[in-house]
Amino acid sequence: MIDPRQFRNYVIRPTLTHLGLGGLAAENLLLGTAATESGLVDLHQIQGPALGLYQCEPATHDDIWHSWLAGRKPYDRLVGELMTGQPELEQLVTNLAYATAICRIHYYRQPEALPAADDARGLAAYHKLWYNSLLGATDPNESVVNFERAIQWS
Repeated sequence: MIDPRQFRNYVIRPTLTHLGLGGLAAENLLLGTAATESGLVDLHQIQGPALGLYQCEPATHDDIWHSWLAGRKPYDRLVGELMTGQPELEQLVTNLAYATAICRIHYYRQPEALPAADDARGLAAYHKLWYNSLLGATDPNESVVNFERAIQWS
């Protein structure tokens, strides 16, 4: 398991700062998302196509690029600056900054504002609604523990 405090301090916070989309609520949301989706362990979904610590599905990744990032300045450039020479989907597994940027952009394009940084239940519900979806397997009543931990790890 990746140390959650190090993940926040050395990956999440610098990436969000690079994008100009930081703040404690965003940090807690992303750390709680990774803890819920992968346990900060799994790089590939056990039964499914999702990739990386945030368990982003290839279709979601591609939609972010094609219907939101394409031509949207400055975010297309800022996310592009985080990329290495590998294919984009592989970077969801191998490039923690890129995966973090994709996760944050996914949340950023949603119409609802982020919950308060210290609202674990609100962050868990937000994750369920906008990331895991109503059809996803995550139970927000169970994942609230991950968001409580994310708040404690700040």
